[in-house]
Amino acid sequence: MSNALAISGVTAVLQYYLMQVYGSVSAIGGVTVSAQAPDLVAASQSATNPPPLQVNLFLHQVTHNPAWRNAALPSLSADGATRLKGPLLALDLHYLLTVYASEDTQAEALLGYAVMMLHENAILPRAEIRTALGNVPLKNPLYQALTTTGLAEQIEAIKITPSPLGREETAWLWTALRSDYRPTYSFQVSVVLIESPVPTSFALPVLSRSIAAQGGPLAGLTAGLPAHLLAVQPPPSETASTPGDTVTVSGQSLSGASLVALMNPRLGIWYPPFAPATVTGTSVTFVIPDNPSTPLPAGFYNLWLILQDSKGAVVGTTNILPFSIAPKIVAISAGATSPKDGTTVMVTCDPAVQSNQTVSLSLAGTAVPAQPPPAPATTTTTATITATTNLTFQFPAPPLAGGSYPAQLRVDGVDSPLSLPPAFAGPVLNI
Repeated sequence: MSNALAISGVTAVLQYYLMQVYGSVSAIGGVTVSAQAPDLVAASQSATNPPPLQVNLFLHQVTHNPAWRNAALPSLSADGATRLKGPLLALDLHYLLTVYASEDTQAEALLGYAVMMLHENAILPRAEIRTALGNVPLKNPLYQALTTTGLAEQIEAIKITPSPLGREETAWLWTALRSDYRPTYSFQVSVVLIESPVPTSFALPVLSRSIAAQGGPLAGLTAGLPAHLLAVQPPPSETASTPGDTVTVSGQSLSGASLVALMNPRLGIWYPPFAPATVTGTSVTFVIPDNPSTPLPAGFYNLWLILQDSKGAVVGTTNILPFSIAPKIVAISAGATSPKDGTTVMVTCDPAVQSNQTVSLSLAGTAVPAQPPPAPATTTTTATITATTNLTFQFPAPPLAGGSYPAQLRVDGVDSPLSLPPAFAGPVLNI
């Protein structure tokens, strides 16, 4: 999810791509793209003779997104103090794009290129958002902080739509801005999902389950049906699957399956298809790859099987099932403790966590997000996604009391496995 800098990040992304558009048009000449209040732009224009060509982005209104507003209401436990989940702040951003020029037809040309750019990029791809935030001009005091907004990783895509203003609304707005009206295009950016990094709480897995069995169809009834997946089963006595585990996929007509395919749409990972361990007509088992050179980060994946003939040609695929790969806590320890700041906890995990993943740690029913990595010593011109196995978490005051705490790591919504029956045996933080 995005953080509080996401609003500024949207403006920076739009500003970057407008600069790219005007930089590629030699007929217009040099154009300044700013993101200021119109009265400040007007003052700078009047102070220069002749005034420069300028395009200005002005965020004049922020509203709640009606579709997301009631998606996750604030939730507290019975004591009225423990936060169970953090509601998302879903916002729509309303912009004015104003052009400034002093010669005939220049303003129209500036406006035309800007509107065409917004029209052709109605949905901003995640890769382009990362590129824009990684190339924020150094004169922007937030040029380093904007790379950590999480804007490219939020669930909802960033969309640009026209948002025309009526004549009276336009007149009122420019009167309030105390600036002369210039050619303007109004549009809306939706939706920005901001998540507060506050401690939350989530329950531990159930220790025992009551499961009822029900007879399925006779084997003869499935003969001749196309290959179809029904369920994915983690290893016995495990709540989740981790790299290196053997997973069983049940289904029908699976005897022709020869490759397992995994894809993580959010992270843009399409793992090379690999051969399963065993194949029967009703089940397929495979080992989750644990290759350091091509790791599979924790998170939710799409899983399907590929069917090939004797010559290796693909003859079909199965349906897709959701499949999760869980993180594993390799080591956990408590660090600095103070009455003011609480307790610092260090975790070593496997597989490595990417910088664009959402991570939290649960101890004693309280979950806190991972601390952001330190800022790079040097500034790069492109946004890069790094991975780490060492995470730091700051549990707020009061400090954690002495004792043993079952620890559970959550990465992109997938929880690390716990040793369950007859009790929560590990992993455990001892203080």
